[in-house]
Amino acid sequence: MENENFEQRTDLSKLSSAVAQIKATLSKIIVGQQQVIDLIIAGILADGHILIEGVPGVAKTLTAKLIAKAVDVKYSRIQFTPDLMPSDVLGTSVFNPQTAGFEFKRGPVFGNIILIDEINRAPAKTQSALFEVMEERQITMDSHTYKMDEPFIVLATQNPVEQEGTYRLPEAQLDRFLFKIEIKYPSLEEEIAIVTQQHQQKTADQLSDIKPVLAGEDIIALRRQVRALYVEPKILAFAAQIIHETRNNRSIYLGGSPRASLAIVNAAKAIAAINGRDFVTPDDIILVAAPVLRHRIMLTPDKEMEGVLPDDVIAQIIQKIEIPR
Repeated sequence: MENENFEQRTDLSKLSSAVAQIKATLSKIIVGQQQVIDLIIAGILADGHILIEGVPGVAKTLTAKLIAKAVDVKYSRIQFTPDLMPSDVLGTSVFNPQTAGFEFKRGPVFGNIILIDEINRAPAKTQSALFEVMEERQITMDSHTYKMDEPFIVLATQNPVEQEGTYRLPEAQLDRFLFKIEIKYPSLEEEIAIVTQQHQQKTADQLSDIKPVLAGEDIIALRRQVRALYVEPKILAFAAQIIHETRNNRSIYLGGSPRASLAIVNAAKAIAAINGRDFVTPDDIILVAAPVLRHRIMLTPDKEMEGVLPDDVIAQIIQKIEIPR
């Protein structure tokens, strides 16, 4: 009965309708990957940046482009390369002879949805140019501060297997991503569906039929709804305990920060909203724990040598904690 009262407090019909439309739009091109799509949508609703990792050819960039296409906002794509400079991303001051002064020419990062392809291919100085803009939604150039328009979301992709010509992202930058989403190989059935779908495709342009579902103002309004979702104190404590345990686990060298605690709660709210609930359950916290934490924790060297994965340790931590009911 209590849950029924909660559901009446916040009308999530518009949010649910928008999510259903985005999923239906993406399913025309993307086969499977339902959890990946849910997490990307949740990241957008939770006002978080998203790192997508996977081997070449698993539709990392395509998925990000489809999400951007389904939202009617300014979209920019930046291909990170080893020779990319910070000014190529942020912009630069150019001398204007007519005014006898310098004018700031905005770079491609000035948009609403920014796709950064192969983010680990640019050197540290270019990666560092993203620190301020990802955290504070602004850049400072020549003593002037330029604010980003809302919504502002960075979707970044990286290849985990290639080492040559890549630069590992520092922990401080990884911590600015709400999620690290890992895209796996499709199953045999899914791969058959992919090949069949491509075979039957009459045009080469897969994106031409994708129509925007949401405007930028809609996203801002839906985010307000997500932030207002109810979270019981015992569930807040459950989320905080998971993060706390990462700092006291023998397998972990570096645990999650308070930013991770905030991220796990905000992400769980978004997942609850996607599922039509305006209250968070322990299952929502458990679902987002791995995507929120896998890039924020560092395993001890001996565990890494043993082939232990961050997701394995996160699952063990959750098993040890009493789940509130």
